[in-house]
Amino acid sequence: MQEALKAAVGRDLQSPVRAISYAPVAVDAQKRADGTTILRSRMALDAYEPSLAVLFRAAAESQPDRTFLAERNGGQWRTLTYAQARALVDALAASLIERGLSAERPVMILSGNSIDHALLMLAGFTSGIPVAPVSVAYSLQSQDHAKVRHIAELLDPGLIYVADTGPFAAALAALDLKGRTVVANRNSADLDGVVAFDTLTATKPGPSLDQAAKSVGADTIAKILFTSGSTGLPKGVINTHGMLTANQQQLAQIWPFVGDAPLVLVDWLPWNHTFGANHNFNLVLRHAGTLHIDGGRPLPAMIGETVRNLSEISPTIYFNVPAGYAGLLPHLEKNEAFARSFFRNLRMIFYAGAGLPQDLWERLEAVSLRTIGERIPMTSSWGSTETAPLATAAHFLIDRAGVIGVPIPGVDLKLVPVGAKTEVRVRGPNITPGYWKRDDLTKAAFDEEGFYMIGDAVRLADPHEPARGVMFDGRIAEDFKLTTGTWVAVGALRVGVLAAASPALQDAVIAGENKPYIGMLAWLNLAGCQQIAGADAPKTLAELSAHPAVRTHVRDSLARWNAQQTGSSQRIERVILLPDAPSIDHNEITDKGYINQRLALEHRRKQVEALFATTPGPDVIVVP
Repeated sequence: MQEALKAAVGRDLQSPVRAISYAPVAVDAQKRADGTTILRSRMALDAYEPSLAVLFRAAAESQPDRTFLAERNGGQWRTLTYAQARALVDALAASLIERGLSAERPVMILSGNSIDHALLMLAGFTSGIPVAPVSVAYSLQSQDHAKVRHIAELLDPGLIYVADTGPFAAALAALDLKGRTVVANRNSADLDGVVAFDTLTATKPGPSLDQAAKSVGADTIAKILFTSGSTGLPKGVINTHGMLTANQQQLAQIWPFVGDAPLVLVDWLPWNHTFGANHNFNLVLRHAGTLHIDGGRPLPAMIGETVRNLSEISPTIYFNVPAGYAGLLPHLEKNEAFARSFFRNLRMIFYAGAGLPQDLWERLEAVSLRTIGERIPMTSSWGSTETAPLATAAHFLIDRAGVIGVPIPGVDLKLVPVGAKTEVRVRGPNITPGYWKRDDLTKAAFDEEGFYMIGDAVRLADPHEPARGVMFDGRIAEDFKLTTGTWVAVGALRVGVLAAASPALQDAVIAGENKPYIGMLAWLNLAGCQQIAGADAPKTLAELSAHPAVRTHVRDSLARWNAQQTGSSQRIERVILLPDAPSIDHNEITDKGYINQRLALEHRRKQVEALFATTPGPDVIVVP
């Protein structure tokens, strides 16, 4: 078996793997006459806590002196123990109650990840008052602030928090602040009426606090998270306490190894997204772990901060999106001291948010073997903001990217044939009850049996053995037909060509609906393209997109890719290298790094037309 795998993947899978304990995999498959299949785990879901407040207070009681949160304060780390955090959270929660906040007047958080953001979020959990963390990009990168205005109008928040009014002054000016309290750690914009954060933490908790905490139950709204929105404006996904605590119980059952040693995370993933907040932050709560808040990002100007943090703190599990690993790999490959720090205590490497190109997988594996003499288990899962987020997980060793695992305990997967694809739907205790103040969207999101219709496609890794897991097979709405009538599987093709052109491309969108061939718009990886360009490489994406060495690399890499494909649905005939980055305002990308294929194509209509012009212009790379 190992020899067959080695031949299939082109590398030796007998090299040692760092040992961790997974829950056994056992899956039942119920096949229906209409072709639908229901998959479920044979492992029953154990009882879970009624609220995140209970998780936090239990962690504070079991590990009062353990560092809970840490963030950079200049050259040093500001740290907070669980006991210190509990006192501050209780004071903040009491203040929220005194101010009369509620589900109809929640807390809106505009700033990014920080210790004080975490404390305010936990205060909301404790008091039963929903919190709504909003993408920082909507305030700081947007030109029109349309999204942050839309969110504020939908929420009608009673309190809006920013770390510093200075950077957020324009966003705040775009909002109707009448009847709303603005709270800030620093009022550098000198705005009127701003309440100091320290004023809230000075509140003395009374009997009403414990009463409020005890009244928080599984159906209480913990937070409202806003999706990037496939139609322009974000929609608010209701996240109940029960959704989130159920998901952590599901995760604890399939990953028993997490309890073998104190959990340590170094994480940048934003808390306005379910991955960073519900999956990672709540994992720390569930296991009384330590979270080092990483101020870096998978961007050329900010990846150095992540490298600095990981050089000082060795995580036990590392979470990131594929763009994050693409940014880290050049540093891991050339800096042995950094690689040793990164891999020293690492038990698992986890990716989500988008497909991981196989070349990134193999490069991570290679540097791990070279550095510590063994492979670190790499894995992924599948889900969404509406599923808390975990719905499937690969709690078994996998050797290639693409496997998203099996249903977790308590979850039913419904596999529905849709043309040549298989749509996946999900039902379980971790599924949202719906969208905030949008009953129409809620009704449209669920089928007649109560399964949430996420819009993704999957396929069984082994049609005869469901326990081998399912493979992600793209978004149903992204796939299209060429004029030949051939379907193009966009998700798989995108991941394949990004790997083929490595390290030049950061991401791409695939075009060609009702066209005779496939074209691609591609965003560049700055560091990778500078490496290709060599000495005196340009410093901007615009210059690199026109650089002869970069264009030749992309053309020749895709020509080799095309030579290995058997049909027109897998070959890229034309490419335009984009001179800029994906746009937040036009919903091309979320701040987690996920590309919205459809909206990017709409926004870049002229460049798509140029791809398919009868006579290609100078910007178009024609692939032999």
